[in-house]
Amino acid sequence: MNILFICENYLPHTGGAEILFKNLAERYTQSSHHTTILTHQLKNTQKTETLNRVNIHRIPSLFSRYIFTFASIPKAISLAKNHDIIQTTTFNGAFPAWLAAKITKKPVVLTVHEVWIGKWSKITGFGKLKSSIHNLLERCIYFLPYDHYICVSDATKSDLLKHKPHLATTHSNKVTTIYNGLDYEFWNPKSVAEKDIQQLKESHKLQDKYILLAYGRPGQSKGFEYLIQSFPNIKQQIPNAHLLLIFGSPEKYQKKYQELLNLIDSQHIKEHTTVLTNTPYSQIRNYIKSAHSVIVPSTAEGFGYTAVESAAMDVPVIVSSAGSLPEVISGKYQIFESQNSSDLAEKVIMVSKNKHWQKPLKRFEWDDSVGKYLGIYESLLKNKSK
Repeated sequence: MNILFICENYLPHTGGAEILFKNLAERYTQSSHHTTILTHQLKNTQKTETLNRVNIHRIPSLFSRYIFTFASIPKAISLAKNHDIIQTTTFNGAFPAWLAAKITKKPVVLTVHEVWIGKWSKITGFGKLKSSIHNLLERCIYFLPYDHYICVSDATKSDLLKHKPHLATTHSNKVTTIYNGLDYEFWNPKSVAEKDIQQLKESHKLQDKYILLAYGRPGQSKGFEYLIQSFPNIKQQIPNAHLLLIFGSPEKYQKKYQELLNLIDSQHIKEHTTVLTNTPYSQIRNYIKSAHSVIVPSTAEGFGYTAVESAAMDVPVIVSSAGSLPEVISGKYQIFESQNSSDLAEKVIMVSKNKHWQKPLKRFEWDDSVGKYLGIYESLLKNKSK
């Protein structure tokens, strides 16, 4: 099978969508399939290259994923002619993928990570006009008919069906939940040695501290501000508490990143906070294992890699009630009301006293995800040949 991915972002940009598509594309090649990525060109990246047997085409778009939506159309059509199926995702790669599929008469599959219709202002803080524009653009994506819809959680599926209710009644076989996968060999608590934990604490002067960790890109929907606002209350009950924040790609979110730094100053917690940036992915598990608990304060989550990774590392996790987080969390955990700093502080304090929920670890295996995706492709191609 020749599979064409059309997505706004790909490596070296990192996020849940990029982790998913990287693993799908590379694992497809291991099963003797041919995979091509069409994405927008990031700074300091080549227009074309092959990584781990995956062919990558990057479209110059003035480093804007919005321009990519239109600049990619000619290349999308050209590549689609030599591929059997087109795989895309929300948001900016969806339209060129749909158009290329219709012109070349190839099946197109849309992976839906999150549905933000009606939520843009609340989640992102955008003004009324900007939120209205994004609402309209997202509605346009779901207005287009795709051959199959894959949702990364039941929460996302539920949101999608609210805006495309006919799929639930007349085309229910067109919508499938397939969870993202996780590399449990890497996210293994036994992979982190005690000496590595002690060395990490010493390097950041965190010995004898009660470490609260939160990590991820400082995007609008990640809710780090609610954690920062909660910390003074946490500090009153846990005197040795220390906030450890690891921000990925802050240069792509400069405004929000600076807002968070300013908030740390205004809350007078700078001396009790350590902020790290662009920490290598391979080291994140060491920081997780060094923490007493991990907080995931997101205001929206389609899947929630930080929650799943931290649970796999056998560390207590405090997640918000947003999106899929209550659905995917397992191990030792607490759930707080999304955007409620007081409730977040209360749940952190409860976990510090070993008051938490606990259930067996949920496992999200890549083999399962890949097999289900390929099964959908094969079914579409089989129906097309009839």
